[in-house]
Amino acid sequence: MSARRESRREHWDRFWGAQPVEAVYEAVGAPHAELLRHLPPGAPRVLEVGAGSGRDSLRLAACGARVTVLDYSEAALAASARALAAAPPATGSLRLLRGDALALPLANGSLDAVFHQGLLEHFRTPAALLAENYRVLRPGGLLLVDVPQRWHFYTPAKRLLIALDRWFAGWECSFSPRELEGLLRAQGFELLATYGAWPEPGLVYRALRRAAARLGLALPMHPPPLPLLGQLANALKRWARYRRAGHYTAMVIGCVARRPAPDGPRP
Repeated sequence: MSARRESRREHWDRFWGAQPVEAVYEAVGAPHAELLRHLPPGAPRVLEVGAGSGRDSLRLAACGARVTVLDYSEAALAASARALAAAPPATGSLRLLRGDALALPLANGSLDAVFHQGLLEHFRTPAALLAENYRVLRPGGLLLVDVPQRWHFYTPAKRLLIALDRWFAGWECSFSPRELEGLLRAQGFELLATYGAWPEPGLVYRALRRAAARLGLALPMHPPPLPLLGQLANALKRWARYRRAGHYTAMVIGCVARRPAPDGPRP
């Protein structure tokens, strides 16, 4: 049944139109921070594709980047606009752009970096999206791709919800670390890093919070901190983030890759 599902614009209009930005958990693993590890100094030209709230782009703009936030959902762009209006002045810049991820309204080689999280998994032909990312990057430009990790324990539950047509995004797939790396290499990218990320708070607390809301009880977005356990958990996550064994425990995996400079022949 799930083979006939797809993720459509109305799914995202409904998701971003139904709740304020502050009620939506932030991206797992802070992809903007990972991108900052690799970006050159100065004012790089950055594109976030499928931006949703745009919070990661706001943080990049605060660090001096010139960021374009692109989405095809008007509700998502409206959410980004509200977040932008509430943010303090940035040293960089941020503009909102409505467009198609498979036909970006940007010139060849015009960007220093492209990133997206929670996007690639919604495309039946992910190579087409990555090829378009490659096109708009300058030689030496960076790409960060952040996706669900296939072997995480929540994947079977997600597949069941998709089959029952109960998944909020309509349809999505998941990737193993090696599969994601292979997709990037097949499009001509040079792999720089692979990382894993874990949700904060965890899925158990999030499920508990949703169940409480159905009973009319409002739990905070995050549970009270447990100092010793929290420190231990954070230390384990830092240790596992760039290790292959750790990737297979992560809810989300990501890759940072580079368009070769100077350009070599593409596969």
